[in-house]
Amino acid sequence: MKALFLGVTLGLAAALSFTREEEDITGTWYMKAMVVDKDFPEDRRPRKVSPVKVTALGGGNLEATFTFMREDRRIQKKILMRKTEEPGKFSAYGGRKLMYLQELPRRDHYVFYCKDQRHGGLLHMGKLVGRNSDTNLEALKECKKFVQCKGLSEEDIFTPLQTGSCVLEH
Repeated sequence: MKALFLGVTLGLAAALSFTREEEDITGTWYMKAMVVDKDFPEDRRPRKVSPVKVTALGGGNLEATFTFMREDRRIQKKILMRKTEEPGKFSAYGGRKLMYLQELPRRDHYVFYCKDQRHGGLLHMGKLVGRNSDTNLEALKECKKFVQCKGLSEEDIFTPLQTGSCVLEH
């Protein structure tokens, strides 16, 4: 009986912890800084971005929706992020893209870190996001440490202009 109770309790604790983790990441996130590989073309870097809306889809999967401006065009992206066995790690586009959601010590801040396999190469990208659009120097400092650990250069960090959510014209 004790073994059954322990099993049920541990299962419930794991489920509640996952639900709490899912609740922490869903909602609206404002991009505060971004970094990409040196090889990423300057003209392809987004200069204006909307907040990112993260929605829980069930089963641990998430959907991220955002818009950005490129060459005077609004582009809307919806990314289905499939949960993997590793906590905080998701895959998209049939496993071609791996995303890591890393909570920072600074409250309400994450780094969304992505590895994208394209044309035989690997692209690395990081985004510092927070629950509000205010600048947070401590979170930026933590982000710089994180991207350096991932082999990206602090000099490549840039700050896109934060816009309201864009509605695409049909």
